[in-house]
Formats: sequence, C-alpha cells, structure tokens
Amino acid sequence: MRGVADGEARGIPYDALKAFEGRAAAESGIGKDPVNAPMIRHWCEAMGDTHPAYAGADPIAPPTMMQAWTMGGLSGHEGRSDAYDELFALLDGAGYTSVVATDCEQEYVRALRPGDEITFDAVIESVSERKTTKLGTGHFVTTRMDIRAGGEPAGTHRFRILKYAPARRKPKGRRPRPVINRDNAGFWEGVAAHRLLIQRCVGCAEPRFPWLPGCNACGSPDWDTVEASGEGTVYSYVVMHHPPFPAFDPPYAVGLIELAEGVRIVSNVIGVPYDKVRIGMPVRLAFLRVDEELELPLFRALDDAAGGEG
Repeated sequence: MRGVADGEARGIPYDALKAFEGRAAAESGIGKDPVNAPMIRHWCEAMGDTHPAYAGADPIAPPTMMQAWTMGGLSGHEGRSDAYDELFALLDGAGYTSVVATDCEQEYVRALRPGDEITFDAVIESVSERKTTKLGTGHFVTTRMDIRAGGEPAGTHRFRILKYAPARRKPKGRRPRPVINRDNAGFWEGVAAHRLLIQRCVGCAEPRFPWLPGCNACGSPDWDTVEASGEGTVYSYVVMHHPPFPAFDPPYAVGLIELAEGVRIVSNVIGVPYDKVRIGMPVRLAFLRVDEELELPLFRALDDAAGGEG
C-alpha cells in the first residue's frame, strides 16, 4: 500500500484511539495445524538449531515457535475482530498507511509437543500517542495474544507495530557521475544534444547497446550510429526501496527498457507511481537535467499506460 507523506497525515484525537484498548483483536482463534514434528524440523533447520530436545522420539517445539502455531497463512484467520479492522481503518484514513513491526515479547508457561491443539484469543493492549520516528510520524499498536494448548495456558505473545505516515525525505548530494571514456563518449555527446544514439555495426548492421569497441556478432571494429526513435516498452523492472543512496528518493522504479530498435537500456521509469509500473508498459524517451552538469535519458510512461497520471 502506498504511504502518505508525513506532512499530509492528520492527527487523530487520542481519546478515539485509546478507546480501542482492551477490545478484542481476535476471538476463539484456532491453530490451523496441531503442533507437529515436520514443522518443528523445518524450523530448526532454518534456524540452525540442533538442540536435542527438539528431535528424537519425544520432541518439544522450540519455545520461540509459539507464534508459528497461531499464524493463518495466506488465507488468514476468520476470528479477527471488527474492532481491529476499525482501528486500522481509522489510522489508514488519517494517512498512517505504512506499517512496520518493531518488536515482540513472549512468555512461556508450558512446552508444546506434537499433537497439541492450539487455540488463542488476542486483545488490543495499547495504542500510543502520536510519535515521531526516523521512519515517520504515527502510532504504536500493541496486541497481546493468549495462547492455549489443549485448553490450558501455554504462553503469551505481545506484538508491536508502528502504523505511520512516511517522513518526506529530501535527496542529499549529487547524482553519481557516469564513467565517460573513449568508447562511450559519443553516447554522452548525443545525450547532451537530446539524442539517444545506438551503435550499429558496419559489417553486419547489428545494433548494440551499451556502446562497445567492437561487434559481438561478427567482431568488426567498424561502426556508425543510428538515433533511437525514443519509443519502447518496459521489458523488466525493479522497485528500489533500500538501501537509500544520496541524491535518490526511494521508492522508485528502475526499468530495463526495450527500444523499438531492438536493444535494451537501463533507466528510471517516470510519469507513473512506482507501484503502477508493469512489464509491457509503453514508454517514451525523456531527458532530465538533474544538476548543472548532468543530463540523463529517462523513460516516461505514456498517458494511456499510466492511467492518466504523470
């Protein structure tokens, strides 16, 4: 879900949030599977835990697996309460649309063994006042889950998240400079003149990009150039979230653009929200001056592909 910038989030009267404390988050939840040896084995292999108590003829489950027996998987649980949904709808509506888990606390009452049937209830234990963090401004929401095995208390799991509006980050520093050498200087001269030049082999007419000193197809060192029309499609893409780099403002889309001339180029996709970029999306060349020294070729999503945005 796309976040709302911190400056766009609005305050919620704290009394309205505090009224959710003590209300049920989930009622009469049932673990989808009883405690079982295969899941214990998979957990231990993933964690590299070779403690002998978790193997053999009469194993117990690692205590930290406690939450695993309550998870609903991709299909979720049916026992989530209306109060929990109402709280999140209230936060979402005020602009606190992003979420990050911050910590959890567990208390263990008894060991869990294969065959134990797990049931649980959960309560909204606390909602914090509005807090400002490096991620942004929002509210910490803590739920407490009381877990039972065969109807008897087995432990408690507290889980805390931050529902927040991401802080607006300002890029710092200059964009990295491209490495310009005798093999690709002509390309950057073309960019400065708002022309996207593709090399073409004189020997076999094979187009190539990026620029190279010789042809990969026939080995000829002779070449000329053809100016790209600027039309292309998104062949593939990634969305960059982390790590943040100076002069970049994540998240943003980096696309592998297939040009009409048959070569591909890596560049940013602009003119459409990063989460609306799609493979096959038509794009058109644009030039962006990022500072007094540097201009870059980017690709703007066409209006019909962008749903009118940008």
